[in-house]
Amino acid sequence: MIATFAGLAFLATQTAPPDTAWTWTLYADDARVALANEVPDTPNLRFTLECDPASGIARVTFYGGPAQAGMARVTAGEASAVTESTAERGTLKLALRTDHPVFAAFAADGRLAAAVGTQRRAVEVPRPHLAKLRRFAELCSG
Repeated sequence: MIATFAGLAFLATQTAPPDTAWTWTLYADDARVALANEVPDTPNLRFTLECDPASGIARVTFYGGPAQAGMARVTAGEASAVTESTAERGTLKLALRTDHPVFAAFAADGRLAAAVGTQRRAVEVPRPHLAKLRRFAELCSG
């Protein structure tokens, strides 16, 4: 009985942060550029984009939920691409060229989806944060 209450108390402390705590943050320095959907000052992440400045390659990571590695069909707007993805500990990772039409469509409207097998992940950058996404693309483009 005590173990049950201890387990419930532990689960209560592990609840997800409220939606109002989540934001989009752009980090940039000489070595790395990152755009994160996060709860600041915590390890809570939903989505990240990372690149080496002027590399032309964005590393995309979706956090949480089941993840399956394989060939991912990535879509944004009317554009689509197929790229290899990896999966580990609930993350789905893939790479996109910043000059590809999929990335251009993502930067334009803030919506991106990836499907691997029957699993689908999607992200939407709200309109007030689109300037951060476009700045990320600008800093990463080669």
